[in-house]
Amino acid sequence: MRLFGKRIPLSVSLIFWFVVWEAVGRIGVSSIFPPLSRIAAAGLTVLPTEKFIKAVEISLRSFAVGMVAALIVGIGLGVLMARVESIGRILGTWVNVFVSAPISALVPILMAVLGIGETTVVATVFLFAVFVIILDTQVGIRKADRSLIEMARSFGATGYQIYTKVLILSALPEILAGIRLAAIRGVKGVVIGQLLVSIIGVGELFELYSKHFLMEEFWALVIVVFAFALVMSETIAYLERRVDYYAGAR
Repeated sequence: MRLFGKRIPLSVSLIFWFVVWEAVGRIGVSSIFPPLSRIAAAGLTVLPTEKFIKAVEISLRSFAVGMVAALIVGIGLGVLMARVESIGRILGTWVNVFVSAPISALVPILMAVLGIGETTVVATVFLFAVFVIILDTQVGIRKADRSLIEMARSFGATGYQIYTKVLILSALPEILAGIRLAAIRGVKGVVIGQLLVSIIGVGELFELYSKHFLMEEFWALVIVVFAFALVMSETIAYLERRVDYYAGAR
């Protein structure tokens, strides 16, 4: 972040908004926005409870299973669509449609097909994440330097080696970018799925706190979810920066 031509750390910006939030809460503009100090105190009270820990376990399990499935299917289909033109044409339109479509509208259909339970939440995470992974993987594979492929073939590389040692590595920056966006969308999928479908995990806590107007606990939970999404995004962004030399070599 830059202000008047000088670089300002992100932490300074956060401190500024924390002070503003605390002031607004103290003034009492709205009961929906309590002071940040009370939110922090409520968070310290809620986080160690068995109910919160159980909700986090359920949510993380749904997120992990859905994301792993999205990675396997997304990278696989992305590579296939980039390398086989007919498949790319057949699936390309649908992938672009679902990337921009409101996936949350499909949650009631998932509930009717899969029932009310954790399976539906996993499927919601999968649908939120998989299409952006497919799209970015396809772009990365298509941008791979064809001279590298020809060189690998001239040295006797097998098809498997060309995919694993040339194409995937060359497309790694784009794949990681897709995974980063998919992880953020996956967090949204967990919360939306648990709220709309089965009211379990973190979604159950959101429903409980909002229904009883426990705004300190509600905002504490919001901050925890946002922090988790930010940590996931920044971790994958760090990996993106570490593999940037692949893009440079390409």
